[in-house]
Amino acid sequence: MKLTYHGHSVVAIELNNGQKLLFDPFITGNPVTDLKADEVQADWLLITHGHDDHVGDMVPIATRNDATVISIVEITKFAQNEGVTKTHGMNIGGKFDFPFGRVKMVHAQHSSGYEKDGQMLYMGEPAGFILQAEGKTIYHAGDTALFSDMALFGEAFEIDVAFLPIGDNFTMGPEDAVRAAKLLKAKQVVPIHYNTFPLIEQDPQELVDALPAGVGKILAVGESLEL
Repeated sequence: MKLTYHGHSVVAIELNNGQKLLFDPFITGNPVTDLKADEVQADWLLITHGHDDHVGDMVPIATRNDATVISIVEITKFAQNEGVTKTHGMNIGGKFDFPFGRVKMVHAQHSSGYEKDGQMLYMGEPAGFILQAEGKTIYHAGDTALFSDMALFGEAFEIDVAFLPIGDNFTMGPEDAVRAAKLLKAKQVVPIHYNTFPLIEQDPQELVDALPAGVGKILAVGESLEL
């Protein structure tokens, strides 16, 4: 499989069978992404929570690609109300076997709401995703603080790659991401959710330097990791 970082928390996964997954498609208004929303190809959209910098272009991308939105039930209901025809609602702790592999929705310590027409809509609980496909295990933490139950993820799964936020202010910073990486026992850790805006400017090298050699991996925007 090929994992590609597209800035902020946007992660694309292309499987060997051709299936294309896209996490948190914040493209329009994203100053650091290399993608164009009207050119993105995706079969599945996985949305960690309801903030606009993660929901992003979910609706137009799903509609144009006839893609399925996978998220917590409140977000999938929102997607349906916006005209998306294919959705799969989940909730914290649940797992499901999709045609591309198994997805488990796990807890994230954050908030979740979407502003529309001057009102904040409740978008369910924030989440992370643990994907098992083609013999590999990928953890996308979404937006989260450090929390001790990450150790349970590390016990239950052999995580090949963990995408962890490091921007601080709204999520973990580099120091807590180092602690999270140790709890998760991930083979590789890729920092996300940083340097998009001034409030979350960070040096990802701090994370890499604090982890054992070879564990931390900085992906430039548009750069891929093959497993």
